[in-house]
Amino acid sequence: MLVPVVVRDTGLTMLLTQRTAHLRDHAGQVSFPGGRCEASDASPEATALREAEEEVGLAASQVEILGRLPEYRTGTGFVITPVVGLVTPPLNLKLDDFEVAEVFEPPLEFLLDSANHQRQTIEVRGARHEYWAMPWQGYFIWGATAGMLVTLHRLLYSGT
Repeated sequence: MLVPVVVRDTGLTMLLTQRTAHLRDHAGQVSFPGGRCEASDASPEATALREAEEEVGLAASQVEILGRLPEYRTGTGFVITPVVGLVTPPLNLKLDDFEVAEVFEPPLEFLLDSANHQRQTIEVRGARHEYWAMPWQGYFIWGATAGMLVTLHRLLYSGT
């Protein structure tokens, strides 16, 4: 999964997608561009770049890989390898209409500010689950996406 940090004149942003409502997994949720590893992918970085190009039309030549965040395990059983990349505009995005409803770019400063990291709970089949959330301008960034952003914050600001 690509964690795309976009270099804008006004500051760094994070390219996020709003998944389409009809998808089988995580329909309608906010996520990073990404998906399943294929046999032809040489590495998690190759998967991240291929999936970002397929989902939003982001050219690999515009991405400088910075490194990986720790593996992230979701409550729904997915194991994600987040690959952080610095993205150089201009972005001539072409969305995969089947998977991606829209893209948006919240400021990285907002996403990395711990004051915006909310701990929320949900009950699913009688069990209570906690998750991270970062509401921003009508978008609800939560779950795995918010969790990976909290991890990025911790790595950048505490070194752990």
